[in-house]
This record gives sequence, C-alpha cells and structure tokens, in this order.
Amino acid sequence: MDLRSELLKSIWYAFTALDVEKSGKVSKSQLKVLSHNLCTVLSIPHDPVALEEHFRDDDDGPVSSQGYMPYLNKYILDKVQEGSFVKENVDELCWTLTAKKNYRPNGSSILPPKDAFRLWCLFNFLSEDKYPLVMVPDEVEYLLKKVCMAMSVELNCVEMEDFISQESVQQSGFTVWVFLEMMNSGKLTRGIDKEVVSMAIEEVYREIVGDVLKEGYLWKRGQLRRNWMERWFTLKPSMLAYFTSEDRKERKGSITLDGNCCVETLPDKDGKRCMFCLKTASKSYEMSASDTKQRQEWTAAMQTAMRLGAEGKSSLHKDLKMKRREQREQRERRRAAKEEELQRLRALQEEKERKLAELELLREAQKQAQALLEQDELRRRQQHEQMQQALEVQLREAEQARASMQAEMALKEAEAERQKKRIGELEEMQKQLEEALHQEIKARQDEEAFRFDQASLLAEEEEKMKALMALQEEQEEYILKTQREKQELKQEMESKTRALDEAQRQLEEVRANRHRVDQDVVAAQRKLRQASTNVKHWNVQMNRLMHPIGPGEKRPSAVGSPFSSFRIPTQRDPGLRLRQRSDEHDDESKENVDSSGVGDTERRLSQASNGDMEIP
Repeated sequence: MDLRSELLKSIWYAFTALDVEKSGKVSKSQLKVLSHNLCTVLSIPHDPVALEEHFRDDDDGPVSSQGYMPYLNKYILDKVQEGSFVKENVDELCWTLTAKKNYRPNGSSILPPKDAFRLWCLFNFLSEDKYPLVMVPDEVEYLLKKVCMAMSVELNCVEMEDFISQESVQQSGFTVWVFLEMMNSGKLTRGIDKEVVSMAIEEVYREIVGDVLKEGYLWKRGQLRRNWMERWFTLKPSMLAYFTSEDRKERKGSITLDGNCCVETLPDKDGKRCMFCLKTASKSYEMSASDTKQRQEWTAAMQTAMRLGAEGKSSLHKDLKMKRREQREQRERRRAAKEEELQRLRALQEEKERKLAELELLREAQKQAQALLEQDELRRRQQHEQMQQALEVQLREAEQARASMQAEMALKEAEAERQKKRIGELEEMQKQLEEALHQEIKARQDEEAFRFDQASLLAEEEEKMKALMALQEEQEEYILKTQREKQELKQEMESKTRALDEAQRQLEEVRANRHRVDQDVVAAQRKLRQASTNVKHWNVQMNRLMHPIGPGEKRPSAVGSPFSSFRIPTQRDPGLRLRQRSDEHDDESKENVDSSGVGDTERRLSQASNGDMEIP
C-alpha cells in the first residue's frame, strides 16, 4: 500500500462527510475549502484558479465525485512529496470532518476523542483497498489481540463472536463506525482502567501506523566524552532515533540502519551490564539495556529494521498485512475448491445411487440368467467328469508302467555294482596292454556316438511328451463344447484317443530304445574302465622296472656270479641318461596316463628289447 492509497482513504471519509445527501456529489464551495485545507496540511501551494478552471462548466449545480478525482490526482496528490508533511495532520483534518457527522458517542462511551481518532487511523490502515472501506473480521480480531496484548490481558472471544455473528457484519464486514461502537460498548475491555486502554491503543497506534518497531529507555555511551547517558530510543525501519525523554520533544540524534550495519552483544564492563554494540559503516554505538530480555528484544528488533531497510521496505506491518491478505485469499480459494469438490461429490453420490438402482435391476436379470447357466454348467460338468475319469485311468496305467521301468533301472544299477567288483579281478591281464589301448580309443568313440544317440532319443521323447500334452489339452477343449456338437465331439474324441494310444505306444518304444542305449553306454564305460586299469597297471610295472640305481649304492662283485655279465652304467652311458630322464618325468607320466603313458611304455619296451637300456 503506497502513500497515495493511504491519503485517499482518509480523503474519502472527508468527501463522504461533505456528501450530505449521499448522492456522490458535493458543492463547489465545499470542495474549495477541502482542497485548500488539504494543500495546507500537505505543504503544497494552493491554486484556486485551477479549481475554477476544472469545474467551469458546472458552476450552478453540485460537482460529482468523478469530476473531483482527476483534479485531486493532478493538482494535489501528484505534487505530494513524502517526508515534507506530517501524515497525522492529514488524518486529523479528515477525522474532524467525518467525526462531526458520523461519530456520535453516547454518555456511556469509554473512548476519549484521541483514542477514537487513533482507532480510526488503525482501521484505515488495516481495511481493505475497496470502497466503501470495511475491515474483515480476521483483521479486527488481529487488531483487538494486539490491543489486549499491550494491556497484558486476554481477548474476550465470546463478545467478539457475538459482534461477528451479526448479519450486517457477515455480509459486508466491519465499518469503522460499527467498530468504534463495539469498542465504546466496553464489553471487550470490561474491568480495565480507561488509562490502561488509552496507553495500549497509543502503543498499538505507534507500532502499526507510526511504524515503530520498538521504543524505550537505553543507556548510550557518548562519542566524544565517553560518558553514559540514559536516552529514549525509537526504532523504525531503516532508522533509530533517540531523545532526552519519552515525550520525544528534544531529539538528540538518529542512526541510519542499512545492510552495512550489524549488532552484537558485549561483555559487561565499566559497571554496565547487558551491553550491546550497533556498528554502522562509520561509527560504533555502545548501549546498555536494563536486563538480558530487553537486550535480546532490542537486538532482534534492530536486526529486523536492518533487514527491512536492505529489502527496501518502509513498514513491517504493511508487509504483514499483505501476507495475511494472501493467506486469506488462499483460504478462500481452498474453501471454494472444497465447496466445488463437495458439490462434485454430491453429484457423484447421486450418480452412484442411480447406478445402484440400475445395478439392482441388472442383478435380478443376472440371477435369472445365472439359473439357466447353472443348469447348462451342470450338464457340461457331468460330461467333463466322465472324460476326466477315463483320463485318470489312462494316467494310472502310465504311472504303473513308469514304476516298472524304474524297478528295472534299479536292477540294472545293482548289476552295474556287481560288474564294478569284477573289475578288480582283471588286473592280472598284463600281456594285453596294446589291445586294451586300442579298445580304450574305440570305446571313447563309441561312447560319444552313444551319447549323441541318447541325446537325440531324449529330445524325441520330449517332443513326444509335448505332443501328448497338446493332445490332452485339445481333448479338454473339446470337452467344453456345447450339447449341440456332442455327436461330432464324440467322433473327434475317439480319433484323439487312438492318437493318444499311438503316442503312448511310441513313447514306450522310445523308452525301450533309450534303455538299450543306456546298456550300450554302460558296456562302453566298462570297457573304458578296463582299458584305463590296464594302462595304469602297466605304467606301474614299467616304473618299477625303470627305477635307476643311485650313485651311492654298491653291489659286491664275485667271480663266477650269475650277475657278472651286467655292468654299472656311467654318466656317459645312454641307458643311464634314459633312466634319468624317465625319473624326471615320472610324475608327469603318472598324471597323463590316457595321453602319453602308452607312448612312453612302448618306447621303453623297444629300448629294452634292442639292448639300449640296462635293467639294474
């Protein structure tokens, strides 16, 4: 809310007071007097010729308010300069004009004229920016709470609710005269001294209208003599002024507060306590409060004033008023949205009830249709149960066949165990190494072929099982056909049953083939284990024969001994070198029996037969 809007609110009261007939028109002579007084209190030069020129076409009749507003804006309000006049004087002028006509307190009124004027100013400040000027109940409650807080009493909410519940207040809000009548009734301030009420109204007036954030006595240290003096301080946004006493007649100085200022607490010294320091860009001011609470309140208020100055705001309560207005608008929007939602829910409820009624009718029709469907379903279920029983019999037969096959597999496994025991008896076959090796290679090839055949048979078995399951699913689908297709379904079921029997027969043949292949695999594995055992045995025998004599061992030599024809090999002896190489690779030959054991054994046998290697 700018200065022009504040001035227009007060001037509106003065203009309506001059409009005796409430027609929206005032005589030219009265407008001349009002304009002259406004120019006087606003400290701007008055030009009576301009008024005559503006209304020269309407000398005889009254002048409308629409005609006066352009003159007021152009010749008076546009020339107003903030700070060149005292706004309280403008308010007093407008209050004097409007109070003579509208404010008529009775003999039991408790408000003196000065308090009524301050409440009128507070009302104008907190009223809505719409004409005629009214104040919403939330703002009235806020103002009364501020007054009661200044008096240290609690607001009488019962009386407040009685005034708000009036029909005229609910429809349009509080007018200033209804508000003053409520305050003059004394119901909200019952039992409180008039002087206390006056002091509270003055305090709230100075806080809200005068933009006083805080005021009171503080001790201030001088800049030159450095002595302590008690001053009355008044804190406003962007300025801190101090006076000799609380009547504020003799001003001693002021401090401008901006974003470069800061306030901080100081420790007690020089007999002063609760000290704090206000630092500006050029000076520092030391002050002392009466107690810690006062120091905290002053520092917080100064920080608020600095923040408002940095944000370019001239009034804290104007900002708070705008925030409260935004909150009320948000509440109204939420209330409207909630009301709209309730209406929508009511419509949905009505639609739901209508749908429920239709649903009841549909349910009755559905019950009748359900009875018919249940009869059809009963017939289809009986047919399905008969088919299901036939399928269960076939499945039990298949399970019995599977159990017999598992018993045969168990017998074969027992036979395989007995065959494993017989393998130990074949270790004495030492002269069939070459044949065993060839058999091992051939057995591996046969095993791979058998494994391939087994995998193909398993895949074929799986395909047959899938075909069997598909036939079963098709059989179940045909069961669900209607009675009208019953004869055709029976024929198809007979063909499908024959196909199912044929598939089961083929499955039995596949399982028999798989059983034969398993027997072939077991035989091949048995041959492979036999060949591996023979290779391991001959490798052990050859390693035992190829064991060299160590250099530290000595054997007695006797003439005529049967071993005299043998000689001791030396390092240069090729037989010895062969034995050393065989010792170095002994472990490797044991681990690689399947790959290199055969070749090493054959090589050693050929060397022994040719006489290139001596046997110790």
